[in-house]
Amino acid sequence: MPAKRSPARRPTMKDIAQRAGVSESAVSFALNDRPGVSEITRDRVRRVAEQLGWRPSTAARQLSGEGAATVGLVLARPADTLGVDSFFLQLISGIQEVLAERHLGLLFQVVEDVDDECAVYRRWWAEHRVDGVLVVDPRTDDARPDLLDELGLPAVVIGGAPDARHPGLSTVWADDAGAMAAVVDELSALGHRRIVHIAGLPGLAHTERRIRTLRAEADRRGLAEVRSVTTDYSDAEGAAVTRRVLQGGVLEGEIPAGGTVENGVVEGGSRPTALIYDNDVMAVAGVAAATELGFSVPGDVSVVAWEDSALCRMVKPWLSALSRDTVEFGRTAAKELTSLLDGGPARAVRVPVPRLISRESTGPCRA
Repeated sequence: MPAKRSPARRPTMKDIAQRAGVSESAVSFALNDRPGVSEITRDRVRRVAEQLGWRPSTAARQLSGEGAATVGLVLARPADTLGVDSFFLQLISGIQEVLAERHLGLLFQVVEDVDDECAVYRRWWAEHRVDGVLVVDPRTDDARPDLLDELGLPAVVIGGAPDARHPGLSTVWADDAGAMAAVVDELSALGHRRIVHIAGLPGLAHTERRIRTLRAEADRRGLAEVRSVTTDYSDAEGAAVTRRVLQGGVLEGEIPAGGTVENGVVEGGSRPTALIYDNDVMAVAGVAAATELGFSVPGDVSVVAWEDSALCRMVKPWLSALSRDTVEFGRTAAKELTSLLDGGPARAVRVPVPRLISRESTGPCRA
């Protein structure tokens, strides 16, 4: 059996003191930016610490009241849907860029539901594990803001509308209503009157905003056959719902006028001429499902994806999509959190409205 490897020895303040020719107390004063040593000694100690690769201990920082040098992010979503979701990968990339500049770590955890997420916040707070948190997927009935207020844990809510009930929490949000209105404008101008929105998880604030906006825009234009159906954001559900609606399946208990139901399929019902998907993964899966059923895109049905990504340009036809700088979205959220950690005020920051890029998957309605 191979011998067990011993962990590498970390440099200590004693090592720095010996190399710099000063006392350990002088090293402590210099590295913690406290009075008691000259600027010449302070500079020499810092140079030696850098040469030795010394870093302050997180445990020591916590004991001295300086914080954990870590922020937290909890995601209450099915774990098997994350590997293909480009939005969160780009969001975390932007967050990490800002945290790295400040030498802050990111503690990431995936849980089953919001109750488990709240339990994680309580544990992190009690254990002094994080200095603040980034909160994603705001809910329409959300217990997390009240809990974070109670704990006094600095937090930035990503994707939620400003909430006057929680003035201590910062918010970074996008105008989902404006983006959905732009999509309906485009499809309506192309002559589409029968539209199905294949949405994300029910109960999420941005899902509900998109559904409400779609209904309001449909009512304003007199479009009677416009509906939404929620999913788990996965390619499997995106494809399954696409097959169902293109075959005249019943959604949310609705039966189109003049149709009769047999085996869950509406006989004589009208099929949608346009589909709006809440992410790129479902849109790609939906195009594949439509093609398998013999429908052409955009000849028989137009397709719009909510999140633009490389996936939208790797299929035929290229997908029309709502585009935004998701990495910058993450940067903005991380900057707002570091501002709170520095003692700054809570703010509500609105990022630019996602822009619709029209490509090959949308065209005039031929029905």
